[in-house]
Amino acid sequence: MDNGTSIIELINAEGESIFLDHQMTLTYKDNDYVILSEPTQEDEGELEIIILRLEIDDDGNEVYVGIEDQDELDEIFMAYDEILNSDIYEQ
Repeated sequence: MDNGTSIIELINAEGESIFLDHQMTLTYKDNDYVILSEPTQEDEGELEIIILRLEIDDDGNEVYVGIEDQDELDEIFMAYDEILNSDIYEQ
């Protein structure tokens, strides 16, 4: 688990750059996930997060994939919330 926050750049399907804060990377059930948020949100109270699964494409490159399965999203969110509320997480 990595909980260092930094700004990352993602390229969307239209080839446009999107800048997001990397909140955390976590491994859950043998998959890696990244937790991201809009850069300006941290000062605005409640944080809305984006959860993406890390996969490796056919060329060996890391790609971030949206998660369509609501149960999987719920499980990852609960794992993220548990980490945030645990003693091991340092902000």
